[in-house]
Amino acid sequence: MKPEYQPDIYLASNSPRRRELLDQIGVRYAWIDSGVEETLQEGESPEVFVLRLALDKARAGHKRLDDEGRRDLPVLGADTIVVLDEQVLGKPRTHQDGIAMLAQLSGSTHRVLTAVALVDGEREATRLSVSQVTFRQLSEQERERYWATGEPNDKAGAYAIQGFAAVFIEQLEGSYSGVMGLPLFETGQLLEEFGIDYQRCW
Repeated sequence: MKPEYQPDIYLASNSPRRRELLDQIGVRYAWIDSGVEETLQEGESPEVFVLRLALDKARAGHKRLDDEGRRDLPVLGADTIVVLDEQVLGKPRTHQDGIAMLAQLSGSTHRVLTAVALVDGEREATRLSVSQVTFRQLSEQERERYWATGEPNDKAGAYAIQGFAAVFIEQLEGSYSGVMGLPLFETGQLLEEFGIDYQRCW
């Protein structure tokens, strides 16, 4: 008989990319909605902003577990932002917005910041991954064709490194998984800090 699946953590994110990355390293998880508003506060630096969001998501997920009387496990929160010249590029709201973001990134280097947080009710810990991504020059036709694929719609900075946009990236310094949305090095550090032996699944 197949053994019952017992998660080690809850993931406070509905991102399929983050689920894929946890699967990649053998983490057993269940999903929980955090419902956190992603709004940049006045005077908040990109680093503080992304760390706050990751921690807020983990805290909100853990509170929901408490409120629903569900199994008490650590909750992992994460957030990713794209920063160009200290301007945070969020998810595009319209076609015009997405095309404008891609034009800004064309031929330039930007930062991708991904924060992860783990909360278990007694402890809280965070990590920050910072990567530098350089785009080659993109023609107007390329930007329009890429937008038409639908891939940029819900992505910070209007692109996905693991998708069609991979051909736009001339150079990456940092964490590929961090740019995807969950830096596995930093995530592994948090799991080990909380005594979660995900490697037993290897």
